[in-house]
Amino acid sequence: MALTDHFYEDDDHPIDVVEQLALSHGWPADRMDEDHVVITVEGQWRNYAVTMAWSEPDRMLRLILTFEMEPPAHRENALYEALNHANDRCWSGNFTWWPDQRLMTYRYALNLAGYQDVTFEQVDTMMGAAVAACERFYPAFQLVTWAERTPSDAMGVAISEVAGTA
Repeated sequence: MALTDHFYEDDDHPIDVVEQLALSHGWPADRMDEDHVVITVEGQWRNYAVTMAWSEPDRMLRLILTFEMEPPAHRENALYEALNHANDRCWSGNFTWWPDQRLMTYRYALNLAGYQDVTFEQVDTMMGAAVAACERFYPAFQLVTWAERTPSDAMGVAISEVAGTA
C-alpha cells in the first residue's frame, strides 16, 4: 500500500484531493462548489488565498494564489519589471499583478490530459511551489514598491533556495 493510499481513492474528484491536502496541513478550506475550493495558507510574510479550480473539459487543475499589495502608483512600472525578473526565475507558474483588485497573483495549472488522475503528491507539489515562490519573491516586491530599489537590486535579496515545505 502506497503512503498516500489513505488520503484519496483513484477515482476521487481532483478538488476532493485538494481538500484532503488542506486537511492534512491544517489549512482552512472552503468548498465553493464541486469544482472550486479556496484555501488559506499562512506564510512567513503573509497569509495567502489559494483558489484551486477543476475544468473537466480541459482536464486542468488550476491554482491561483493571491495576496494583497498596495504599491504606490508611481512604482507600478518598477513592479512590472520585478515581476518579469521573478518569472524568469520560476520553473513553474508565474506572477501577475491585478491592479484593479490590488492583488499579486501566482498562477499555475496542472494538465491531466489523457484522463490521468490527480495525485496527492502532485497537488502537494503545486501548493508547495506556489507558496515557496511567493515567500521567495515577496521581499523583493516590497523593496521595489516601498524602498524604491531598482528591480535588479531587489531581486538580489530573493532567496535562491527555499528550505522546507509549505
